[in-house]
Amino acid sequence: MTLTQAIDNIYASINNDNEELDSHIAALKATMTREGVKEAIFDPARLVQPNRQGRKIMQSYFRKKGVKVGFSA
Repeated sequence: MTLTQAIDNIYASINNDNEELDSHIAALKATMTREGVKEAIFDPARLVQPNRQGRKIMQSYFRKKGVKVGFSA
């Protein structure tokens, strides 16, 4: 699995009421470790709640799972 595929799986999970989100986060974390990436970059326009509050909630949840999240401009 590539980093792009892992991030796309996260988007799909978020759009399906967070279905299997934790397993997708674990796969993203493993992919990031394998590829030596420190931060996963997401496009806020593709999120269900793209405002500041939604981004902060996402960052907090992912941080608890050990994944640093950033957002593209």
